[in-house]
Amino acid sequence: MSVEQAPVQRADFDQVMVPNYAPAAFIPVRGAGSRVWDQSGRELIDFAGGIAVNVLGHAHPALVGALTEQAGKLWHVSNVFTNEPALRLAHKLIDATFAERVFFCNSGAEANEAAFKLARRVAHDRFGAEKYEIIAALNSFHGRTLFTVNVGGQSKYSDGFGPKITGITHVPYNDLAALKAAVSDKTCAVVLEPIQGEGGVLPAELAYLQGARELCDQHNALLVFDEVQTGMGRSGELFAYQHYGVTPDILTSAKSLGGGFPIAAMLTTEALAKHLVVGTHGTTYGGNPLACAVAEAVIDVINTPQVLNGVKAKHDRFKTRLLQIGEKYGCSLKSAAWACCSAACSARPGRARPRTCSTRPRKKA
Repeated sequence: MSVEQAPVQRADFDQVMVPNYAPAAFIPVRGAGSRVWDQSGRELIDFAGGIAVNVLGHAHPALVGALTEQAGKLWHVSNVFTNEPALRLAHKLIDATFAERVFFCNSGAEANEAAFKLARRVAHDRFGAEKYEIIAALNSFHGRTLFTVNVGGQSKYSDGFGPKITGITHVPYNDLAALKAAVSDKTCAVVLEPIQGEGGVLPAELAYLQGARELCDQHNALLVFDEVQTGMGRSGELFAYQHYGVTPDILTSAKSLGGGFPIAAMLTTEALAKHLVVGTHGTTYGGNPLACAVAEAVIDVINTPQVLNGVKAKHDRFKTRLLQIGEKYGCSLKSAAWACCSAACSARPGRARPRTCSTRPRKKA
């Protein structure tokens, strides 16, 4: 016998939730591909994409199948056991990247937290307590934990929470001279996004990443690439670092890795991973069978020549059409940053009359 659920509406959010979000006025109840339907049955195109998460859209059949199959077998065992989906997923990530070891967790912030802790642990074990400084880029974003929000170079996220974590220096993105001036023998890690996300979808210059790699090698520091946003095919390669031929020591992945199911990973080498011995780091839900089964399916769909080459092929078409839309609606694009199927545009009003897109459902042809 089913129990009737009380109806909910957008106003309930303001009565029961912490007010750190300001969600839209409607509530989606169903999704398929690039579209969602709200409580009234209205169909909408989902341009948000779960904030760079729903890489295969809503309710992709392969992901639904993987989740459904695993849900009937095993949900959670924590780290007192291992599980088959986690081991299969780790093998697939290792086979597709530079990595030799994988640590699973639940969010990009957790993956970056693990990366930063590993970098400091390696430096402490090898060179002593004085080598702990982290160099990161201004306007970067690495998560919302106290550590990661301090490494991200945006004061709007880190101010107001008491004393800042020490040993973190920020330099302008793509400024190799500034990076050289900041790195020293006290540096344990240089942390970069190969394509800076919140900073404006800014692709790194090849010389910049090559220079960062050389500086890290010269000063016995680790190069950490945050690919939480750029990974899983968005750049036309499985991970953006593969475009540049510059290999990091540590890479973090999340968001699209689970296609909508919470999962993240820190990838590194065997030599570095051995510094995180039993008890030095962990997470209760990391690598759970449900999440790993879904992520397996995501990789199986994305990591194919057909899909990755398709991303590259769509780049020029996407750019051309967006510029045409700007002209059509009287919006002059004063600046644009392009990184394959990631893009950011800063627009200024043109001379044409503003136009409002209709919210009414489209008529079927």
